[in-house]
Amino acid sequence: NLKNTDYLDAEGLCWCGICGERKENRYKVLGHERILPCLCRCDREKLEAQKEEERKQDFAIKVSNLKSVGLTEPRFREWRFENDNGSTPKLDIARQYVENWKDMQQRNIGYVLMGPVGTGKSFFAGCVANRLMEQGIPVMMTNFSRILNELTRPYADKNEFISHLVSYPLLIIDDLGIERNTEYAQEQVYAVIDERYKSGLPVIITTNLLINEIRNPADVAHARIYSRVLEMCTPVHIGGSDRRKSIGMDKQKAVKEVLGL
Repeated sequence: NLKNTDYLDAEGLCWCGICGERKENRYKVLGHERILPCLCRCDREKLEAQKEEERKQDFAIKVSNLKSVGLTEPRFREWRFENDNGSTPKLDIARQYVENWKDMQQRNIGYVLMGPVGTGKSFFAGCVANRLMEQGIPVMMTNFSRILNELTRPYADKNEFISHLVSYPLLIIDDLGIERNTEYAQEQVYAVIDERYKSGLPVIITTNLLINEIRNPADVAHARIYSRVLEMCTPVHIGGSDRRKSIGMDKQKAVKEVLGL
């Protein structure tokens, strides 16, 4: 069946009336000549467009799967560069980290993000995590409270869990220092940090601790942990106003506008 623009030549072969290429050709099959279809440029472009769309859909599924596993809390999904309201200082450092990811990974460069509560340390780390995963790079963003819960589950294989955890190209640990301060907890925190150190892969850590608290901890257990952290990570101080208060004020303003107050 010919399309409106297609036409037959003197040999009875179909040609595309749009691109001007053949859509049929004569072939010898088992000693007999037959007319069989072939792809004109229009058909080839259409087929490539379909393949590209399939590739995009497959990649979108991959990114969704990466985020469903690597972003261990729903709020992490909102921490993206596109959602920056300008209240997070030094976010350009996060952008540069992503742009230079291959070099950062190869040179094992990580950060320990420090500063007061609410200044955007976790948002900074989340932006890095989301953007890298949107490029198809596996990232795990979690915290030690969640890690310790996993390690204390019945029948948990601690070595296998830690080995898998530290194998991610980038590991992000949020809020170091808020986990349980027991001897067992400190042992497990050190085990994770030490295994990550041995892996030679970068880690980004956020903490409310001050640099003096990290450099001069009160006890040996914390000294072992923080010493490893400083070996792996470059300290970055995230100052500024409380981002959470700013977001809360924006929400209050929006409510007043909706209610006409």
